[in-house]
Formats: sequence, C-alpha cells, structure tokens
Amino acid sequence: PQDAVDEMCKAFDQRRRVIVRALNQIPGFRCVEPGGAFYAFPNIEGTGLSAKELQNRMLDEAGVATVAGTSFGALGEGFIRFSYAASTEEIERACERVQRMLS
Repeated sequence: PQDAVDEMCKAFDQRRRVIVRALNQIPGFRCVEPGGAFYAFPNIEGTGLSAKELQNRMLDEAGVATVAGTSFGALGEGFIRFSYAASTEEIERACERVQRMLS
C-alpha cells in the first residue's frame, strides 16, 4: 500500500509542476506553486477580466471548468481555482485552450 501512496504523491507533484508552468505561460496569469491539495490558484488580474467573467468565458469558449476566486469570498477577486486532479496531458491541453482563448 505504501508504494501506491508514494506513486500517487509523485504523480500529483508532477501535475503540480506542469500546471504551474503552463499557467505562468498564459498572458495575464501569475501562479505560485501551491503547498498542498490539488488546486492551483493563479492571479488573473493581468487579463483585465473579473474572476467570474473569466470563469464563465473559459467554460463557454474553451471548455475548461474552473472556480472563480470570488466563490470563496470577496478577497478572491483576481484569482481562479484550477484543479490538477487530471492527467498531465489533460492539464496541458486545457491550459493551451485557455491561452488560445485569451490570444
């Protein structure tokens, strides 16, 4: 059982590094590496869009589901929550679609 846990931790560590790198390549996004869980919470103020507006556009135009930071309170404005509980390939494709949408 410990081997399975170690493999899972290794996979999430890789996904975390992939999503942070990919999000930081999107114009207007700034993302620091999260310390735990399986969510990245980039600052999206550089896009000029509100958190809710960007959340809705990413879903409607890029097919990428996220959660606006404002869903967690007023101080979440300017942030979007991405889950990286998906395959590395799915994470990369989703970030590419968001980047194309914002271009």
